[in-house]
Amino acid sequence: MIKSKFAINLHILTLLADNQNEWLSSNYIAGSLNINPVLVRKEISSLKSANIVESKEGNSGGLKLNKNPEDINISDIFLITKGKSNVFSLSKNAPNPHCQIGKKINENLMSLFEDIDESIKMQLKNITLEDFRKKF
Repeated sequence: MIKSKFAINLHILTLLADNQNEWLSSNYIAGSLNINPVLVRKEISSLKSANIVESKEGNSGGLKLNKNPEDINISDIFLITKGKSNVFSLSKNAPNPHCQIGKKINENLMSLFEDIDESIKMQLKNITLEDFRKKF
């Protein structure tokens, strides 16, 4: 799930960075993403909670960045998107606690997953939203 949410959030924020002086409607953003505006509004909610975007109600309203694109690292977007979960997740089936591997697999997987998330964060930390926006 994080894979598509990250792409959606980065798309939304790149649009906002490219139109910094305009209020963009969720319908406009949804049109760029080619998805339902309800899905856009759901993601906008998490971006608002993180204080990266602001919204204004009414006909002349919409969405705007709350920060300069140079001050937003792609790692910030990654952390907002993933929340408390990891990129990878454990199996829904509980492993056999009597198995040598099964009794410790989840503990070792969680450690690995945390290392993976940290590696991704460090890779994205050096890229700003403005750097990404300039690719278009």
